[in-house]
Amino acid sequence: MLKKFIIFVIDDLSGSGTPEEMVAIDAFNDYLRDKGHWIFAGGLTAPVHANVIDNRNDSNFTTGKPLFDTKENYSGFWLIQANDDETAKRLAYEGSKACHRRVELRPLLG
Repeated sequence: MLKKFIIFVIDDLSGSGTPEEMVAIDAFNDYLRDKGHWIFAGGLTAPVHANVIDNRNDSNFTTGKPLFDTKENYSGFWLIQANDDETAKRLAYEGSKACHRRVELRPLLG
C-alpha cells in the first residue's frame, strides 16, 4: 500500500527560484508524475501574508501574522506517495537538489 508524504521546501525571504531552478523543479515534477509518486505540489506566498485564525469557542480571533516569526519558512511543498520511507527519502533528496534548497520530509497520518 502506498504511503503519503509531504516534502516542505525550506526557504528564506530572499526571493523565488532562479530560472534554472524552475527548470529543474519542472523536470522533478515530471519525474514524480511519470513514476506515479505525484499527488500535488504548490508554492506558498511569503509569511507576511499569513494569518493565524482561532475560532475555538466562537472566539473569532485573528493575529494578522504568521504563527512563527522567523527568517526561514516554507515556500512550497510536494505531496507524494511512495511504497516506503526510503523511497520517500530518496525523492526528498532529489527535490532538494532540484529546488536548490533544504527540504523537510514528513509522513502523513493514516
